[in-house]
Amino acid sequence: MARRCWRRRALAAACLGAALLLLCSTPQALRSAFESSAVGTSWFGGKRRSPLQMLYDLDQGPRSALAEVHRRRRELLHRACSRHTQQQRLLRPEDLRHVLVDDARGLLYCYVPKAACTNWKRVLLALSGRGPGDPRAIPAPEAHAPGRLPSLADFSPAEVNRRLRAYLAFLFVREPFERLASAYRNKLQRPWGAAFQRRFGADIVRRLRPRPSPDALARGHDVRFAEFLAYLLDPRTRRDGPLNEHWERAHALCHPCRLRYDVVGKFETLAEDAAFVLGLAGVPGLRFPEPPPGARAAARDRAERLFRDISPFYQRRLFGLYKMDFLLFNYSAPSYLRLR
Repeated sequence: MARRCWRRRALAAACLGAALLLLCSTPQALRSAFESSAVGTSWFGGKRRSPLQMLYDLDQGPRSALAEVHRRRRELLHRACSRHTQQQRLLRPEDLRHVLVDDARGLLYCYVPKAACTNWKRVLLALSGRGPGDPRAIPAPEAHAPGRLPSLADFSPAEVNRRLRAYLAFLFVREPFERLASAYRNKLQRPWGAAFQRRFGADIVRRLRPRPSPDALARGHDVRFAEFLAYLLDPRTRRDGPLNEHWERAHALCHPCRLRYDVVGKFETLAEDAAFVLGLAGVPGLRFPEPPPGARAAARDRAERLFRDISPFYQRRLFGLYKMDFLLFNYSAPSYLRLR
């Protein structure tokens, strides 16, 4: 099973004009890539195998329980993509904007906002030497500053292809409705979200609230959760362009059915999955920043409270909008939803 899984892995990408088309490699090409000393030593001065080779090694022998979990997630994602996606357009360079590159370690990380992406950016800055060695010492604004970490979209097609063939690619996802509730709270409710409130909140109020006050129109500071969801479901929102990254679907940010991902981490098992990735990267001693005790349970409770007052009709429509994230990443609909 493991060998068949890895043989299906998309190791090659071909350039077609400005677009990228992923191709499946032959078993011999796969074997050569992993056995090549050039691939195995280019980031580590010949001292250790690359993260991708480390994962390949794990899949060839007796697996730990965690390695088996990640093998199953890869298989589930592959099967879901085969079952639920049809012919798709070719990737464009801008589709790779969320895939961050660590050339020193041989890593590709697709960041999904509200799924621990701030802490992953801190970790990548620490690993690359662009920040303090302790990720917790890096302020959040610095972690998100444009240009601090290179994106796969910054490279030429040939350079993109080389990294797609040889680097370990991973992403972290989160139960879609909990992530949505977190985005609303962080960007449209909290005082430090003033910039988002003026940009998005004011538009939501203008579009959806009858007789809004001048203050609400100017500041957008008091958007209700029901108004936010109505904005997401409004056809005009999609016509205006892609959703903002904080509430865009994870599959639309990371394209997991067109890009190969070796590790699918989950916010719900963040500590274990982060340790797994850092172990493959050769830095098992680096401690991933942990959320405060009780934060996960509190976020889940907040999401349930927010959705409790949303009608079943809107819950069903919203589930339809985020359905592919549920399917691809093997999430069940939250028990508090009334979808029937």
